[in-house]
Amino acid sequence: MIKFLDLQRVTSQYGAEIHEAISRVVDSGYYLQGSETERFESHYAAFIGSRHCVGCGNGLDALFLIYRAYIELGVMRPGDEVIVPANTFIASILALTHNGLVPVLAEPRPDTLQLDDSQLESLITPRTRSILLVHLYGRCAYTEKIGQLCRQHQLKLVEDNAQAHGCRYQDGRRTGSLGHAAGHSFYPGKNLGALGDGGAVTCNDPALAATVRALANYGSQRKYVCQYAGRNSRLDELQAAVLNVKLRHLDADNEARQAIAGIYYDGISNPLLRLPVRMPRQQNVYHIFPVLCERRDELQAFLVQHGVQTLIHYPIPPHQQQCYRQWNSLSLPVTEAIHRQELSLPMSPVMTPEEALQVVSAVNAFQ
Repeated sequence: MIKFLDLQRVTSQYGAEIHEAISRVVDSGYYLQGSETERFESHYAAFIGSRHCVGCGNGLDALFLIYRAYIELGVMRPGDEVIVPANTFIASILALTHNGLVPVLAEPRPDTLQLDDSQLESLITPRTRSILLVHLYGRCAYTEKIGQLCRQHQLKLVEDNAQAHGCRYQDGRRTGSLGHAAGHSFYPGKNLGALGDGGAVTCNDPALAATVRALANYGSQRKYVCQYAGRNSRLDELQAAVLNVKLRHLDADNEARQAIAGIYYDGISNPLLRLPVRMPRQQNVYHIFPVLCERRDELQAFLVQHGVQTLIHYPIPPHQQQCYRQWNSLSLPVTEAIHRQELSLPMSPVMTPEEALQVVSAVNAFQ
């Protein structure tokens, strides 16, 4: 069976370096808010191309903390609107509603599966304060029109970079440095994954970074003195040490993913499948390789029978979830079609060309 993602193989690539890093932390006796986290924050900020990086507990917290910091700084207030892709993972939306902000769901383009910038102007109201841009599947979702609209309407552009570590825009800038702030997830299955939960905020604004750091540490900038009603959301030393190891190899790992994606794009010819438009190499780091098929469930069962494991990202769109019952009557046909048809093929930096060709053969055999 070709696994969707073989995390054991991914980790074992750099096993010796990871074991050495973990042993160093264990032997140090210092497990939170130490030199490993400081080192990773410095390295990751430089990698992304931002002035500041603040580690936190996970990707959802990263986005939550950005918007809570903007509220604490008086830039936003509960009831303000944030435009967000309707087909995103639900964490993007939870970060908004947990802050009392109002998500405005925007349809994606059916060919890219990313936010449709042609719709955005019609969604902007006097209450709009931000666009939350999600680089879904590892594809760069930024466009010049999105940037121009944010400047024209004085909107904060916040990036959800949970799935796109190392991705670049066409001018060479990395995702996570294109807007005013970005949230990152280091969940183990991500392109840059820890051995547990982890996240980070990147930005160029020192006031925002300081507020995020305080909010993530109980609202405290000085021990036992709390300026804000914060939370406990800190990146621990073990995860930071592991991430420092894996960050050194991230560009090479992404190149391996791009090579596998190239085999898929060049080889898949089944007319029953639709592939998202192929992007220039550096603008997609292929966290996920999605295909669309109207007979998605049949395709998935067929591939399992032929030794290929797949996943669905995601079976239920946010507006049809029970936790957002007030949206259940909304009609978002492009989003609904994607969630009904999407199937994710195996993708990882440790897949071999031979395994990719086996996947192509199985996909093309589906009738």
